[in-house]
Amino acid sequence: MRRFLLYVHTGRDSALTAMLTVLDELRARGVRAVVVDEQVQEIRSADPAIVPDGLLERLASDDVDVDDAVTVADRVELAVVLGGDGTILRCLEVVRDARVPVHGVNLGHVGFLAESEVADLSDTVRRLLDGDYAIEQRSTLDVLVYGADDALVSTQWAINEASLEKNDRQKMINVVLEIDERPVSSFGCDGVLLSTSTGSTAYAFSAGGPVVWPEVDAFLVVPIAAHALFARPLVLGRSSRAAVELAEDSRDGAVLTLDGRREVEIGAGMRVEAALSPVSVSLARLAPTPFANRLVEKFRLPVEGWRGRDPKGT
Repeated sequence: MRRFLLYVHTGRDSALTAMLTVLDELRARGVRAVVVDEQVQEIRSADPAIVPDGLLERLASDDVDVDDAVTVADRVELAVVLGGDGTILRCLEVVRDARVPVHGVNLGHVGFLAESEVADLSDTVRRLLDGDYAIEQRSTLDVLVYGADDALVSTQWAINEASLEKNDRQKMINVVLEIDERPVSSFGCDGVLLSTSTGSTAYAFSAGGPVVWPEVDAFLVVPIAAHALFARPLVLGRSSRAAVELAEDSRDGAVLTLDGRREVEIGAGMRVEAALSPVSVSLARLAPTPFANRLVEKFRLPVEGWRGRDPKGT
């Protein structure tokens, strides 16, 4: 039997209402819905005012499978996400290793990962069930953390960015930046971002990094508030590897945050290495929306006066 993972923003009433719609569409086509057990618990604990009538009963019915986040991805062919880009990031953490494609239905502000709108939900589900979509691959980062004794401390990954930032708001941290096993610069700063092309429009953009089209197979090194004459953002390719070492005099330490969700404490003398991963994430796209359109809509860019060209380019 076919199985679709349904992943939702459990604190938003519009997402929970849309969840009922998707459950109905899947049942009508004989496809089993799969929900992560943690999400079911969150819905049961949510404010009753935002939980639509009948949802809890449906989640307990025979046509819905409840599974844990560790094994659920091995049992589904596609994930439908009801929420914004943040909810999609959480779902990608669940399905990345199994390379399950994800389709995001936008229920909030315009994002760069979600594509469909809730107003077209029934048609969206129908097209996904019919396989009427294309797969878009997005690069991810592999991130390794080494202790002051060079022992491997933590293995992580990120779809948006790995953010190394100071612990003490009143002080800077001192870092040494290395590219391809060669020292490049050292400086005091608030932190350093290691960002994918996808993450170039997130935290890295706010820190002054360039916007990189998501299909570009590259990653960024973006210093945050660096006290240095040369601390410009760098764009690196797939063959490159970047490392940030926390200097011995940064005794208050720092914190490494992955996609704004997972954290690793970084002490003086520790080292963070990053490179593009061989494992990407897959987005199920219904239409080839130009990335430029998303930029204009997300950032409300002024485009008045554009005359354009006809499709033939004349």
